[in-house]
This record gives sequence, C-alpha cells and structure tokens, in this order.
Amino acid sequence: MNASAVAVPSVLETFPMNDPSLESIRAKVLAGKRLSFDDGVALYRTHDLLGLGRLANHVREAKHGDVAYFVCNTHINHTNVCAATCDFCAFAAKTGEPRAYTMSLDQIFADVAKQPKACREVHIVGGLHPELPFSYFTDMLKGIKRIRPDIHVKAFTAVEIFFFSKLYKKPVVEILQTLKDAGMDSMPGGGAEIFNKETRNKIIKGKATGEQWLDVARQAHKLGIPSNCTMLYGHIETIEDRVDHLIRLRELQDETNGFVTFIPLAFQPWEAPSMKLPETTGFEDLKAIAVARLMLDNIPHIKSYWIMIGPRVAQIGLSFGADDLDGTVTEEKVAHDAGAPTSQSLSVDELCRLIREAGRRPVERDTVFNTIKEW
Repeated sequence: MNASAVAVPSVLETFPMNDPSLESIRAKVLAGKRLSFDDGVALYRTHDLLGLGRLANHVREAKHGDVAYFVCNTHINHTNVCAATCDFCAFAAKTGEPRAYTMSLDQIFADVAKQPKACREVHIVGGLHPELPFSYFTDMLKGIKRIRPDIHVKAFTAVEIFFFSKLYKKPVVEILQTLKDAGMDSMPGGGAEIFNKETRNKIIKGKATGEQWLDVARQAHKLGIPSNCTMLYGHIETIEDRVDHLIRLRELQDETNGFVTFIPLAFQPWEAPSMKLPETTGFEDLKAIAVARLMLDNIPHIKSYWIMIGPRVAQIGLSFGADDLDGTVTEEKVAHDAGAPTSQSLSVDELCRLIREAGRRPVERDTVFNTIKEW
C-alpha cells in the first residue's frame, strides 16, 4: 500500500482519556454526533479537565481553525434603577437610593461621540426602570445612529424587552420591531441566568421566566434580529440545571438559527454575601467553556469572557473550546459593580498578545463576525 494512503489517527483518537466515561463521548465527537443530556452531565462531572479540553478543542478547531476573534467595542449601562430583585446582582438600585442613576440622552450621545472610529459596537444594557417612557429608548437608538451611522448597536436583553412589553402594554413583537426600526441591530444575551424554574425562582424576583426569555429570543430571531445567549453558573444551580439550560438553547437554535455566540457567565460572589458562595475556580470556568462548545453544536461561537474570568483564564479558554475573547470593552458596570476585579478595558495590543501567546491568530471582527482585519 502506498504510504501516503495510510490513514493517520487524529490527535483526539490517540490522546489518552483518564476518565473512562469520556470514551463513548469521544466516539460521538469524532463521528460528529450530537451529545445527549446524559453526555452533558458526564462532561460536567468529569475530573479529566485535559481530556475534556481536548474534546472541545477538536470541535473548536474544526469550526474555526487557529483563529481567535475580538471586537473593538464599548458598553453603555444607561441606568441601574431596577424593578427586579436578583440575589446575585450588585448593579441594581431602587429609585431614591443614593447610588441610583439614569443617564440623560445627551450623556449617552456624548459617550458615543467620544469613541474612536475603530469602535464598531456599542453594547447597551441596563436595569428595569419602571418610570422611563418608551421614547427614551427609541430616541436613544435614533440619536446614536445619527451620531455614528456606522456603529452596530447591540441593545437590550430579552429580559428588558419582556419588561418593556409589560410596562408599555405592547406585544413583544411590536416592541422589537419598533426598536429595530429605531436602530437596534442585535441583542445581547444577558438575563438568561438559569432556566430551571425552581432554581430561577430562588435567585430572581420580578424578572422574565426562562420560558419568557426564550420566547423573546425566538420572536427577535424571526424578525431578523440576531442575539447572543448566556448562562450564569457557579451559584446554587445543579449540574443538571446547567445541561438543561444548554439543551434548551440548542433546541431554540435548531428552530431559529438566530444565536451568534454563547457566553458562560461566572457568578461574582463579592457583592452577594447573603448567598455565602465562593468564587468560581479556573477549573470550573474552563469546564463551562468546554462543555458549552461540545453541547452547543449549532451555535457558531463560544466566548471566553475575560471581564468575568480574567484575561489569564480567558486566554487558556481559547484552547478549551472558545474562539472569541469579546473585545476592548470600556466602562462596563454590571460585572464590576458585582465586584469583578478585572480591568474595565483591554487595548487591541493586549488582546492580540493574549491571543498570540495562546497559539492563535488574532482576527478583529464586527458584532456578527464579519472579518475586519487580521492582525
């Protein structure tokens, strides 16, 4: 037989698995088969982090090769006044509290105007303010587009959209269409937290249910509004809750194909002392990225969100299934008000260094992953 015709086993085929429960999953991954609920539980339960990472990296490289993406973006958190009560949130405030704030439209426009031309995305999320008129949001979007017609506006989570629907007594689809017409290009993925009803009810009061979050995303996708999706991990949720959450996202993606990126969000315990929970570990953070890449076979991108887990762990995440580091991120308040010890921004040079050191090729993207520049 010609030597060139001899099949060479892939690294994944020959890499030793320390956990026998991963062998059947490896076979499925190599065959390109969808993983089951039980597979997801096994992945979360394993202590073979390197084996898990190898599986996830195989899928990641099959989809994206050696590319790692980032975006030049900024965050605007227009208000922290919020009608909801979430045990894990230190960002929200009630009307009248000394730390409560709401930005004027002129302040928002000034923030956008000062951004460099290289900034391609403005990410807008805020509290569920019960007293703002709907025109505040439509005028915000129109004004941003007037100042920067080229900038992509990623605004308002599914939780915010659902709140607008109730507050302004308009159907979700009408809220979404009006915001889209005003300049909303896509939606961030926050507010998903954990979908399991019993667990969600223990940590959230006055916010959309898991089913309502999914339905808003469904309606947005049908209107041609892409979105991201998230999961908050490291609080009181079970492993089964996590897998259920991922499968529900996967099922909706089968239906709409509207999710662009999944972002695992690490619980920030410093400003939630009543929950008496520790910070997530690097082991847990990397596992969340890897399991997501393996379970969410139909969501194109997995983010290693340095704002939540720090640049060092996020960098390693690029070998555990993630293909994206988010971006430069300026003035983010939600995670930092919850005690996140990370910087509030990274430069392009810093992002490229993190990516190159991880053996990846840095590619600047826009919000929907069109390539802007290979660095």
